[in-house]
Amino acid sequence: MNKVFEKGTGPKRISYQKLVQSTCNFAENQKLGEGGFGGVYKGFFKDSSTHVAVKRVSTSSRQGIKEYASEVMIISRLRHRNLVQLIGWCHKNRELLLVYEFMENGSLDLHLFKEKSLLAWDTRYKIAHGLGSALLYLHEEWEQCVLHRDIKSSNVMLDSDFNPKLGDFGLAKLVEHEKGSQTTMLAGTMGYMAPECVVTGKVSKESDVYSFGVVTLEIASGRRTIVYTAEERQTRLVEWVWELYGTRTLVEAADPRLGSDFDEEELKRLIVVGLWCAHPDPDLRPSMMEAIQVLKCDAPLPKLPSPMPVATYSAPPMSWIYGVTSIIQDQLVKL
Repeated sequence: MNKVFEKGTGPKRISYQKLVQSTCNFAENQKLGEGGFGGVYKGFFKDSSTHVAVKRVSTSSRQGIKEYASEVMIISRLRHRNLVQLIGWCHKNRELLLVYEFMENGSLDLHLFKEKSLLAWDTRYKIAHGLGSALLYLHEEWEQCVLHRDIKSSNVMLDSDFNPKLGDFGLAKLVEHEKGSQTTMLAGTMGYMAPECVVTGKVSKESDVYSFGVVTLEIASGRRTIVYTAEERQTRLVEWVWELYGTRTLVEAADPRLGSDFDEEELKRLIVVGLWCAHPDPDLRPSMMEAIQVLKCDAPLPKLPSPMPVATYSAPPMSWIYGVTSIIQDQLVKL
């Protein structure tokens, strides 16, 4: 594995001892977050006076090793201002470690849902545009098409100036540009996954676009993609916002914490783009280029149907259905 990783340029192998020292032996008070993959710790390299983020990948399953290898092999080759930079990697003593640039303002979800700070409207619009630029690069501008497969607000990191950087490429897949889709085992996060992925197992640029649409709606509304009410009923963000679109009351979707401190036209533009990207029919979603053109006011707003349409998909093989049932149950427990 070392020889394969070292063929790339940029990220380099970092000694295990250096990572232990930088994180105070992975002290609990150094932990930045915890996910299904493992924990992320804040580290400090004394020789360069640099703060870093160290991801300690779980080795409890083969999936953890697969995600570790995928992340090193893919993200180390990508260069874009809106992608988190991978600095180095280490696998020793049954440990799988990834080292990233440190993002001073953490992940987007901390600000939207956990009140780390109140993001101003201009910052929110900038974040949506930057995330879209990252996806355009992955889908169209690199030598191969990169399907991220896990776009969500917790994977959007914010630097000291609140510039967004997409991270966590553990589930990413490479496909040729002319193909653009792939049938694979269910992966991603419920609420952000396009409906056709759950039903057919087929991932594509359009399924990434769907996830982007959900995140833009979260940015505009300050609401999670799935909310459980006191009556234990699910409220899905896309459905709720689409109802407001149908009644021409989109302003009601604005994050109430903003008060009236937002640009109404930009709010409507961001929400309509979000709904367009989250269209139930993947064939009717925009490309990332088309979505960005609308966000930049270089193209008119699309006209969407009212009420929210319902798409149908071909039935998947029975083996697929059996394979994804337990995964869906696990995702629902996490929510």
